[in-house]
Amino acid sequence: MNTNSKTAKVQNEHLSDGKILPLMEEFYTIQGEGFHSGKAAYFIRIGGCDVGCHWCDVKESWNAELHPLTSVEKIILNACTNPSKAVVVTGGEPLQYNLNFLTVELKKKNISTFLETSGAFELSGTWDWICLSPKKNLPPKPEIFNHADELKVIIHNRNDFKWAELNREKIKKKCLFFLQPEWSKREELMPLITDYVMQHPEWMISLQTHKYMNIP
Repeated sequence: MNTNSKTAKVQNEHLSDGKILPLMEEFYTIQGEGFHSGKAAYFIRIGGCDVGCHWCDVKESWNAELHPLTSVEKIILNACTNPSKAVVVTGGEPLQYNLNFLTVELKKKNISTFLETSGAFELSGTWDWICLSPKKNLPPKPEIFNHADELKVIIHNRNDFKWAELNREKIKKKCLFFLQPEWSKREELMPLITDYVMQHPEWMISLQTHKYMNIP
């Protein structure tokens, strides 16, 4: 086996056991969406996504090969330099990877772990909070509904209200329910969402407040 083959084998092993991840970006900011909106957190954005929402605002995350394979130990060291003691793992679709090692090591550092996922892949990791944002292109796996703390459905058109209800009916535990307008159509959709929540008060409205505040 030549050197390149050995290197590729080691990388594949570390990727499968979650010791390295294709890191798109990591940054300290304010959570802008959902229940924890307004709180400081360290974001770890992992590259790679097969869901392919046409309105996605981070399409540059889709191709994992564009993002360097990064040691999870290094990612954890960076996360520990920030005072919030809260890490949000997002993507892309982070559950395409084994997140057990990342979250176990973060918990050892007394850091709270938050996941943002479409639920389309098998759940891994140890989480304090799971935000499930289901997508029609690649629906969630059934087991994720037993673990979601927050259901956040993006509303792009009127039919998405039906999609929201279909997913809400599958939730098996205490959970918060949010409807969020797709950013490019927010002015058109907000009256519809407002009316819907008033008629169905089990739902709440989520906004991308970080975009209004011009922060990452």
